[in-house]
Amino acid sequence: MRGRNNRAFFNPTALLPEDSAMNYLDDSENSSVNPSQAEHFNQLVERVVTRRGVLKSGLGLGALTFLSGSLAACGSDDAAPAVVTPPAAPMINFKAVAANSGNAIVVPEGYKAEAFVPWGTPLVKGAPAWKPDGSNTAADQALQMGDNHDGMHFFPMSEGNSNEGLLVMNHEYINPEYFYAAEAGQTDIYGTWTLDKVRKAQHAHGVSVVHVKKDAAGKWGVVADSAYNRRIHGNTAMAITGPAAGHSLMQTSADPFGSYAFGTLNNCGNGWTPWGTYLTCEENFNSYFSTTVAGATRTALMSRYGLATGNTPYQWHLLDNRFDWAKEPNESNRFGWIVEIDPFDPASTPKKRTALGRIKHENAAYVLTDDKRVVVYMGDDQADEFVYKFVSDGKFDPANPNANKNLLDHGKLYVAKFGDGTTKGDSMGTGEWILLDKAANPILAANASFPDQATVLINTRQAATVVDATKMDRPEWVTVHPSTREVYLTLTNNSGRNDATPLNDANPRANNVYGQIIRWREAGNNPAATTFEWDHFVLAGNPTANPLKSAGSANITADNTFNSPDGLAFDPEGRLWIQTDGANSNTGNYAGQGNNQMLVGDPKTKEIRRFLVGPDGCEVTGITWTPDMKTMFVNIQHPGEVGSHPRKPTIPAGVNQDLYLAQNPTAFSSWPNAAGGRPRSATVIVTKIDGGKIGS
Repeated sequence: MRGRNNRAFFNPTALLPEDSAMNYLDDSENSSVNPSQAEHFNQLVERVVTRRGVLKSGLGLGALTFLSGSLAACGSDDAAPAVVTPPAAPMINFKAVAANSGNAIVVPEGYKAEAFVPWGTPLVKGAPAWKPDGSNTAADQALQMGDNHDGMHFFPMSEGNSNEGLLVMNHEYINPEYFYAAEAGQTDIYGTWTLDKVRKAQHAHGVSVVHVKKDAAGKWGVVADSAYNRRIHGNTAMAITGPAAGHSLMQTSADPFGSYAFGTLNNCGNGWTPWGTYLTCEENFNSYFSTTVAGATRTALMSRYGLATGNTPYQWHLLDNRFDWAKEPNESNRFGWIVEIDPFDPASTPKKRTALGRIKHENAAYVLTDDKRVVVYMGDDQADEFVYKFVSDGKFDPANPNANKNLLDHGKLYVAKFGDGTTKGDSMGTGEWILLDKAANPILAANASFPDQATVLINTRQAATVVDATKMDRPEWVTVHPSTREVYLTLTNNSGRNDATPLNDANPRANNVYGQIIRWREAGNNPAATTFEWDHFVLAGNPTANPLKSAGSANITADNTFNSPDGLAFDPEGRLWIQTDGANSNTGNYAGQGNNQMLVGDPKTKEIRRFLVGPDGCEVTGITWTPDMKTMFVNIQHPGEVGSHPRKPTIPAGVNQDLYLAQNPTAFSSWPNAAGGRPRSATVIVTKIDGGKIGS
């Protein structure tokens, strides 16, 4: 995710130490903290297209020729290409919507969209109503829907049930300018800083489990007082499991055994398992940690994960020692994990699965091997970070649920190294998966910085750097095709990278502000394979802004232009849904692109068509369907986040923008309710008016 890290937070700096060596804004997702000298993916792409002569002088990226059809042709010799049976109707069968900069949800003709369960909706039994003035307390927030909805999944109440289920969703962060009640005479967006405000913010993070049901009229609602309704937040007790459990680097004053943790934070994308559990992914946990201790020095581990020494957008460390890294040096090591949650057991303890590595997890996408081992693909969302996969040792057994409970605690973790090796198909290159195992990898075995496997996993970024993994342009969501098992990944952009390579026809965008989607096929169509072939699905761009330097690939047109692909998911019929979290200024490089949006791609023809445009200032993120595909749930995050939006309010001279919004919370947006008091993140329910399948 992107929007919140491009904002300047107005902080009570008088209580912070003077230390300009590193602060939160220095470690946005667009800035690299990776010291690796390994080749960057962009350098690899430049070499490939130069060698093949794909780009001709003066034509720019619009001339790049991609694979004709699916990557099925580039499988290894010993595996027949997987066959995809397309739906009877065309893969994409709706009239595209136009880009716009309005303050409403726009969907195609024949569809309708309505907001559902916005931030603050009463959820757990006894929850109070949400207060439009922002004055709900921390205790209130612990019983209400969290803020900034993100990844989610619909679990049907019974197999194939499309009328009732558990909608489980992440809550990534808060917008402090809208989160707290305005105070008379306040001089910053926080007002009088109290422990209750800290706790309220902590309780707005995490996960909501929402029991939802359609009534006789076909309208979705929350099942009030359901035993399944649950909030898991920044102070919820959870177990630490897997190889890093109990390690000295996981021990704190509150937990000298390193076996449990309090809370999950910055819950970005998600995943789920074939045994019916939910995976929530902890992303930018570094932004919650700083210190009040003058002269304190970060460890190399803290620096590699970007912990701050100055301003943060949350200020929790001022009143909660757990988030002061000088006072609790191991607390941050207990974040950056994938957390497994059983939504059908409200009494169950969430588990931080350390075998999957500690990174800024964007999401987790699983696929089963032919022998039923579980493979999980993951991206580390920061500039110059890496792509990973986990392969379980054990096998999924649908007939024995107890055998599946700890499959994610034992397995092999790999990091990707992309190459430009020749292939027999039309793919752009080959790649390999490097095992991150202290005993089996000679490089790690010889490195004294990794005395055991737990250290490798707690220091996943460093281990991947040591083995020369390929640096990527902010790897975000990963998704797997439901039939072919091809894997697709968004590289949202590299807008913060300073590339000294001169511009040329092979590399006309040194500062890639638009992003791209890549895909790969594992050797032998085996998800556990250690080699693969890869190519681009799309290079995002804008033909109308600067056709020579920013047009994008051939499947980008003036009608579907977009930037910063982020959320990514296949529906059960094989449509690729692309969600954006990028610039919405609608000028310059982004002219004509409007608000953030959701598009649909055909993996075979590579056609891309715009399906939805979100309201002002938002990110479109998170998507799931009922089994019959007649209801689609989409999340709208941080509506009203001003940034450089063309309709942003006029701020009086000398007044900080966020402070102005804190005092005038509807000055820019009040979506989704005109009289809602302030903008609120919400889920959007999309249905087809004729009752048909989404996309059909």
